[in-house]
Amino acid sequence: QKVSVEVLDHLEHLALVDFRDSEGVERLQKAIEFADQLHEVNTDGVEPLDSVLEDRCLYLREDDVTEGNCTKELLENAREKVEEYFVAPPGNIPLPKLEERDTFLQGS
Repeated sequence: QKVSVEVLDHLEHLALVDFRDSEGVERLQKAIEFADQLHEVNTDGVEPLDSVLEDRCLYLREDDVTEGNCTKELLENAREKVEEYFVAPPGNIPLPKLEERDTFLQGS
């Protein structure tokens, strides 16, 4: 099944993912096909679960600090940093307008 332009637009805004190329659209369609297999599972009479361990008491461990003062070592893993902070990629990237993607999706 093909993914409509409207669905792509909605997913892009929700997930901040750009499906501008055919590889991204193909990956999304494969993920949908994989998830559609769940419709074949018979779940009649099965109650939904909050957790697979919902019949057990979950105990939390003590939060004991065993290491510290390792800022320099941690920041060595950063691709980009400013002062003593990791720099994350920008979240709200401008996505192409719906009309611009129309022509691309017709070719895929």
